[in-house]
Amino acid sequence: CLPEPPPKPVVKDDPCNPSPCGSNAQCNDGICTCIPEYQGDPYTGCRPECVLNTDCPRDRACIRNKCVDPCPGTCASNALCSVINHIPICSCPNGMSGNAFIQCSPLPPPVKVNPCQPSPCGPNSQCREVNEQAVCSCIPGFIGAPPTCRPECTANQECPANLACINQKCVDPCPGTCGRNAQCSTVNHNPFCTCIPHYTGNPFVACQRIIEQPQLDVTPTDPCRPSPCGPNSECRAIGNTPSCTCLANFIGSSPYCKPECVANSECPSTQACINQKCKDPCPGLCGSSAECHVVSHTPRCNCLPGFTGDPFTICQPIRVAAPIEVLNPCSPSPCGANANCLERNGAGACQCLPEYFGNPYEGCRPECVLNSDCPSNKACQNQKCRDPCPGTCGQNAECNVVNHIPTCNCFVGYTGDPYRYCTRPAEPIVQEYVNPCQPSPCGPNSQCREVNGQAVCSCLSEFIGVPPSCRPECTSSSECTSDKACINRKCVDPCPGVCGQSALCQVRNHSPICSCRSGLTGDPFVRCYPLPPPPPPKAADVYRDPCVPSPCGPYATCRNQNNVPSCTCQPNYIGAPPNCRPECTVNSDCISSQACINERCRDPCPGACGVNTVCSVINHTPNCACQPGYIGDAFIACHPAPPPPPPQQEPIDPCHPSPC
Repeated sequence: CLPEPPPKPVVKDDPCNPSPCGSNAQCNDGICTCIPEYQGDPYTGCRPECVLNTDCPRDRACIRNKCVDPCPGTCASNALCSVINHIPICSCPNGMSGNAFIQCSPLPPPVKVNPCQPSPCGPNSQCREVNEQAVCSCIPGFIGAPPTCRPECTANQECPANLACINQKCVDPCPGTCGRNAQCSTVNHNPFCTCIPHYTGNPFVACQRIIEQPQLDVTPTDPCRPSPCGPNSECRAIGNTPSCTCLANFIGSSPYCKPECVANSECPSTQACINQKCKDPCPGLCGSSAECHVVSHTPRCNCLPGFTGDPFTICQPIRVAAPIEVLNPCSPSPCGANANCLERNGAGACQCLPEYFGNPYEGCRPECVLNSDCPSNKACQNQKCRDPCPGTCGQNAECNVVNHIPTCNCFVGYTGDPYRYCTRPAEPIVQEYVNPCQPSPCGPNSQCREVNGQAVCSCLSEFIGVPPSCRPECTSSSECTSDKACINRKCVDPCPGVCGQSALCQVRNHSPICSCRSGLTGDPFVRCYPLPPPPPPKAADVYRDPCVPSPCGPYATCRNQNNVPSCTCQPNYIGAPPNCRPECTVNSDCISSQACINERCRDPCPGACGVNTVCSVINHTPNCACQPGYIGDAFIACHPAPPPPPPQQEPIDPCHPSPC
């Protein structure tokens, strides 16, 4: 007898071959689990915590497929770090400056600056420091307010006729001018001296009483008594003939002897009348390091170049402060989009670009994109909220704005087309039946009904709002709630008819997302079918399809190539298996001139605007405007702008030209 052969070992079926698990999952005894640092359903496919920054909260960033704080190790050791829109922003603490990404340094102590050096007050003024501020005032004898302090006068013409400009002040020129027993009067700023009645002599020196000689029968022998020479002159008798000459320091000829001057206007413009003589007024007037110029008889003092101060007392050299090197806090810029950085007191300050608004540290936007961004009495034109009335109505018409739409009406007592021309009726209009709905006053997308002789307006079905501003419920998905999409200008559920059989549809940011239900697999946009049961044990030579179940992950197609699975992403999906994904899920996944529509980056303009319009895309949103020469609601329809009213012919005046 032969010995009994040993029993054959029982070979158990491997529940993990083929693997029932999805991509990025591992199988142990038929149980699927996600590989470390991956999450999701291991039977359909596991994914990392994040791929893009937008997959994380705004205060986290996607680094190596994990949402983490991006601040550690980014800024200098003594700098502050804050996260805005996934981006770390470094800044130096108060009292410090520098490059916050390298090193912050304490601010140097402020240099005490004398606000009066150099003086900001201008000429003929004085500067005083009060609470570290410069306080300016005019020096005594000058009027006005800094920096335009000026003398009271520089010429006689600036004073009243009975005053003269003496030492740059309007004063009476008479005191001290005339002699004893003389009287003074001012004519055109000049003093005139005359002897009082019954007195004679030089009125600028002294006048003597006229002594009446007793009448004698003899002929007087002195021809100079009384003097025939007039004031300011002396008489000498030559024989029986008087000879007249002007006194010393007087000019002219008898009887018109006068001083060289009594007012500045009698001297050259570079001289002034001083003690009745034309002299240079500059000597001894200005301070040190100052120069003097005579303008219109008036001396003017100015500090020499490179000097500052009071030119009438002393001028000092201008001090130049040494430059302080300050690091540029705007490099790199801490500002968001459409904002620029300005350096203020050693720190970077962000401000929006002109005509942009918002938080400059996160991003600025234009004043408006749609009419709804403006007050109801304004419309969005060229991204600015403006009055839509100018140029809309015709002559003799007034414009009112209701819900961003300009409406024109003829003035009271006028009739006609308010968009073209309104006229006053020549004669009373016979009261006839007028259909208040012809033409309709309700505006576009509305209907008009006559009730008791009045027009009653209402919006057509599928339009919302109040006439005359009836509008579609939406023009883009961004105007709907996140679980709705704008289809045929209505906010509706985008899911019906999108996903395949036995698939589950969820709406995220207006876009339908299809996925197979639990326990099902397949292409959710075509058909989902139950997971196949584990195959029964088969002989080693039995053929097995390597694509069942698919190892390619969601949104991917598996092809059998020589018993080896070949994975490719389905049409309209990007990436590489097992991480195929739609082209977009939110607008921010697309460039600013496109929007995410049905998970595709597309131009949102087609179908958004009315006829005779121009569409432009700003920040993923379509912006509609009427073509040149057209007016109206660009989201519904634009019509040609009314031509200007014909010029009114003026009545012919039969008297112009006069036939008389």
